[in-house]
Amino acid sequence: MKKIFLILLCISFVSIQAQEQSESDVYSGSHELKVNGLFLVVGAFDVTYEYLLNEESGLGINIFLPYDSEIKDDIQYYISPYYRFYFGKKPAAGFFLEGFGMLNSVESELFTSNDDYVTDFALGIGLGGKWVTKGGFVGELSFGLGRNLFTTNESDIDFVGKIGITLGYRF
Repeated sequence: MKKIFLILLCISFVSIQAQEQSESDVYSGSHELKVNGLFLVVGAFDVTYEYLLNEESGLGINIFLPYDSEIKDDIQYYISPYYRFYFGKKPAAGFFLEGFGMLNSVESELFTSNDDYVTDFALGIGLGGKWVTKGGFVGELSFGLGRNLFTTNESDIDFVGKIGITLGYRF
């Protein structure tokens, strides 16, 4: 009887241990692919890839391409690499701070034609929050502000912004 009790105890301990590992494995993916739902509604495609370096930080790149002609008249594109530091209890989730660069092409104010754009590079900071489900789905709210470094008289755009309501998947 004691042997049966010990065997059942060992089996239940192993099953509990396996269950705990599978729940923590959900957050162990190191790649994320996300789409900004806010920009899809207003007329632009904004996609992000993030590689998680460890439980506290990640590197990513964000690409913005407008498909609505009204938005495309103001900004042609931006490409924005970033580094994030996370403060949450779950791995690479919760509140975060972000430092980013942004290569952007905006409408030139000097010319009258909308086909003339000025390319510039900005540095900026941002903050936000990220939530990850046990299934690996990711939700994110973020905001960032940067300053163009090479602004000339051709463009009156000194500051650039990033805002996002993104949905994605961690794998």
